[in-house]
Amino acid sequence: MKNKPRLRRGLSLAAAILFWLAVWEAASLAVNLEFLLPSPVRVAERLSVLCREAEFWGAAGGSMLRVLSGFSLAFLAGLAGAVLAFRFPAIEALLRPVLSIVKATPVASFILLALVWIPSPGVPVFTSFLMVFPIVFGNVLSGMQSTDHNLIEMGNMYRLSPLSMFRQIYFPSVVPYLSAACTAGLGLAWKAGVAAEVLANTRLSLGGKIYASKIYFETPDLFAWTAVVIVMSVALEKLVLLLMRRLLAFFHLEAAHADRATPDKKL
Repeated sequence: MKNKPRLRRGLSLAAAILFWLAVWEAASLAVNLEFLLPSPVRVAERLSVLCREAEFWGAAGGSMLRVLSGFSLAFLAGLAGAVLAFRFPAIEALLRPVLSIVKATPVASFILLALVWIPSPGVPVFTSFLMVFPIVFGNVLSGMQSTDHNLIEMGNMYRLSPLSMFRQIYFPSVVPYLSAACTAGLGLAWKAGVAAEVLANTRLSLGGKIYASKIYFETPDLFAWTAVVIVMSVALEKLVLLLMRRLLAFFHLEAAHADRATPDKKL
């Protein structure tokens, strides 16, 4: 019985995908020009050919490495920055204007500026970092600021160390905010990173392949590489969500054990 809603959602999603594939096929037949709009069958054929080439896996792996490097650096920097800003409000006051500028500036502007400052392979890493840092910083800081003050007072009463306070009291409160930041940030990092690869024409990258397909009017390849970007983005997002759920469950379990282990004190 519990699996019925999930089954319905799965069937609805499959029906929607089939519907839009049918629309795509009909539009392709109506246009009847492969270099403008190839059919889904033709794109699938090209994708099956590309998957058998070593260069395909090199491009996919290179893009994933660059995007995940930028995302990981931004995740760690945003987490550390939020903790410091929570402890020292002056840091938040200094960073807020800069983060507002980053959020308001088009991604393409940062990519073009980065091309002046950084070698081509580093541009996607820099761009991904820049897109993710404000999200992680803002969400983690909001999570820490929303921590239950009763829990904080209890931690102070038991004289928990700063590390124990963060691990047992602040972090469980931050995890839902962190999960949302990871979901939004990873998708943004992936899109911005691939866009940077396209503009920088980075070697061994999905963005570089998309750029080459566009230059040589290989439209089926262009659609195939775009499909790879979409699939990898969705897969990474699902993986991060799964990891964050496991992390949240772990801290809930740890908190329950801590509650049982804490002796009752009569006042």
